[in-house]
Amino acid sequence: MLAAMSASPPPSRSPGDACARSSGDACPGALRLHRADDGALARIRIPGGVLTPRQAEALGQAAERFGDGELHLTSRGNVQLRGLIPDCGAELAGLLEAAGLLPSERHERVRNVVASPLSGLDGLGTADVRPWLIALDRLLCGSDNATALSGRFLFALDDGRGDVDALGADLTLRGHDDGSALLRIGGGDAVLRVPSGDGPRAALTAAETFLDSARDSGAWRIKDLPDATAAALPAEVVRRLGQAGIDVTPGTARPRPLEALPPAPGPVPGDRSEAALSVGVPLGRLDLDRWRLLSSAGELRLTPWRGVVVTGIGPDRAEGLRDGLSEAGLITGPGSPWAGVGACIGQPGCAKSLADVRTDAGAAVGPPGRLPVYWSGCERRCGHPRGEWIDVVATRDGYRISHVREDRSTGEATVRDDPAALAGAVASARGTHT
Repeated sequence: MLAAMSASPPPSRSPGDACARSSGDACPGALRLHRADDGALARIRIPGGVLTPRQAEALGQAAERFGDGELHLTSRGNVQLRGLIPDCGAELAGLLEAAGLLPSERHERVRNVVASPLSGLDGLGTADVRPWLIALDRLLCGSDNATALSGRFLFALDDGRGDVDALGADLTLRGHDDGSALLRIGGGDAVLRVPSGDGPRAALTAAETFLDSARDSGAWRIKDLPDATAAALPAEVVRRLGQAGIDVTPGTARPRPLEALPPAPGPVPGDRSEAALSVGVPLGRLDLDRWRLLSSAGELRLTPWRGVVVTGIGPDRAEGLRDGLSEAGLITGPGSPWAGVGACIGQPGCAKSLADVRTDAGAAVGPPGRLPVYWSGCERRCGHPRGEWIDVVATRDGYRISHVREDRSTGEATVRDDPAALAGAVASARGTHT
């Protein structure tokens, strides 16, 4: 039996801030809870977002028995359980362990891996990332050094289309059209080329090299390293890969994609015997009925855009499943007013939030916009997207609306407590599809 969970105080730092290891890593996990205003919170890491039907059923049972009855999807393709009852730690850990969701007590918070959700389904990528995903998770869980990684440190496995490469991971492994793998270290344009079969081992080696480089600075993530240390990191990774017997050469420099585009909702094209369906989840919240409707159809791939790709659907069930999910309020095709709308948890779940942003976002939903919109209850903007979006942030004077592109905000305007004016301002900022 894995150790029971304990509660830890919420982190005081803002996302994106450079932070030193002056205290322990406060990121919540499945074995250590985070105290929130709506009760304790558990974050279950799901590498690549991949869930078998059995594992999905276990998560549904956990939400029903111990939590608020909902499953909350995160921007890393993980699941959060909120409103957990006191003293449920041992039972919850046992349920998750039995379902294979906790393969290592010491590594459960470092299994942060996102992957291209349509890899191997639509024929558009240059590599099927599933073998990488399986190998990297096994290597992570087998590395004593990897236990020192922060719960914030992120790996991305991109099949070549550039979708998760755009997410700003610490280490990105991307398929190349010549069959090799390109390893991007941090946010730079330079990449290292390694044999595809050695990609997961190269990614772990780079992570362990980062840990040694971060020892003096106390950086949690590669972007937190001092400039000189970050600049020297790729050369040290090359040296260690050579020591490990991995053939490595400089790859062709390629800019990181600016926009991380989610799979379009609807049937996933491709020549397969079984169907797949991409489903959007309004605000990333799934009650038990909708969760079980999704998970009853086949394997799930949770996406970093708080959506779900359902795979392995029998052809005779595909149309009926799509209709049922649409009737349940999920996004199964173009034209949904909820497409591109996201929000943090807000009040009453977060003590730092200045507003009930999810309710306000729902009241302001209108025609689909050209740009995504993200509602935040405070300046931390937890879970915000990357690339270009409309930023709606609660302040003490109302909501501040701005256009974010390449991490720069323009066109700021504040709308006070007037729902109609707020809805109009957000719709105008998002633009309309043409």
